[in-house]
Amino acid sequence: MSTLLSPKGWPLAFVQVPGEGPGIVFLGGYRSDMTGTKAVALEAWAKARGRAFLRFDYSGHGQSGGDFNALGIGDWFADAQAALALTEGRQVLVGSSMGGWMALLLARSMPERVAGLVGIAAAPDFTEDSLLPSLTPEERAGIAETGRIERPSAYSAEPYVFTRELLEQGRANLVLRSTLNLPFPTRFLQGSADEDVPPAVAVRLFNHATGPDIRLTIAKGADHRFSTPACLQMIETAVAEVSA
Repeated sequence: MSTLLSPKGWPLAFVQVPGEGPGIVFLGGYRSDMTGTKAVALEAWAKARGRAFLRFDYSGHGQSGGDFNALGIGDWFADAQAALALTEGRQVLVGSSMGGWMALLLARSMPERVAGLVGIAAAPDFTEDSLLPSLTPEERAGIAETGRIERPSAYSAEPYVFTRELLEQGRANLVLRSTLNLPFPTRFLQGSADEDVPPAVAVRLFNHATGPDIRLTIAKGADHRFSTPACLQMIETAVAEVSA
């Protein structure tokens, strides 16, 4: 593991594997880290084929520095830009959940660096379209009064914290309110049994994005983790397709 300085000055942890291009950059989800099943499996797949690969932890995630509860979408997008700067040439962006949003932000801001894109249960604009509408009156009052709320998580013993900063930075980085051109091979993978990012989100993204080679695959019965052997094989196949 190595580190680089984030735009705000704390260490960002990353693992980089040298190899041939186009390289692969894995972008993890909200509160996940670079040691997850999909990231590690994809790294092994890339190594076996001599492909360059990069995975990293956003600020406040995993082994990186920073206070998670003081950060938001804009900060993590800046981290993703800093991580992408570690690579050379065009890259295949593989974004899981919130990482799908990060991949789309990178693709919109620097399409010349993108060889292809794979979204796995991509969650663009989730703060505005999913989190905000789900807030109860009590939770809205909590955010107004203290700037944060807590909710139990199915993925962690610790509750998820959602903050005013997260909502405000999300609103400043929306990708589904204006043209989203993806001029490179793009694959969206989605589970039909995903309760965190429902298939309707994937369909909306698919219909909104423009580009010459965009495909959406919905896996029957797959959940948000999208980490079964069959799902991992789908990810690898998608990366191979957009790399061709």
